Amino acid sequence: MRTINRAGRTGVRVAGQDWDSVAGDLDAYGNALTGQPLLSPTECRAITALYDDGERFRTTVDMARHRFGSGQYRYFTHDLPELVRELRAALYPRLLPVARDWAGKLGRDAPWPDTLDEWLTMCHEAGQAKSAQILLRYGAGDWNALHRDVFGDMVFPLQVVIGLDVPGTDFTGGEFIMTEQRPRAQSRGSSATLPQGHGLVFTTRDRPVRSARGWSNAPMRHGVSTVRSGHRHTLGLVFHDAA
Repeated sequence: MRTINRAGRTGVRVAGQDWDSVAGDLDAYGNALTGQPLLSPTECRAITALYDDGERFRTTVDMARHRFGSGQYRYFTHDLPELVRELRAALYPRLLPVARDWAGKLGRDAPWPDTLDEWLTMCHEAGQAKSAQILLRYGAGDWNALHRDVFGDMVFPLQVVIGLDVPGTDFTGGEFIMTEQRPRAQSRGSSATLPQGHGLVFTTRDRPVRSARGWSNAPMRHGVSTVRSGHRHTLGLVFHDAA
């Protein structure tokens, strides 16, 4: 019974967001904060506590070692925590209309079916069968270099990061940052602070922008500014799997 109730609360939270506003911000900026939390403070703390349970994860990445920045993140196995699995499944159909709209504007194929399970089956058949769900931990002085989470040819164009700590209390600094490469112009940057439990939806690799010839793609990258104090944890939800 608790599983049914929690799944219901997760679905209600996702459904209760202003998705028209999210879509509008994605079109304009390539990223959008949810207006209401997706996770409660208790749920945030429970997910953060999983970080030290090594059996939950398939691999751990030391960012400094790979020159990705500084800090650490871990990829979940496919045996995802129930709440993470529910969130991912509930978010996918809400993001799908934006994904298809962007593909149409850019003249690209839109291979994404109506359900996440169908799409993940397609990923696995194409050789992308590793879980790409991420739990990230930053301490003072840590940061994440600008990058894209593209793990193969099968790509869903949007992803979600959820803040698990309270900015200004648990940590300072550590803003989410994005850069947009503009045609024949210098890049534009933006930043956002993630309130605890809130999600930030953002483009995986680019967004459509109007041009003299209709629509063109603006390549974008994301990262995290230097954490000045405390610890910052985030949950990354990616809607394609990795090769």
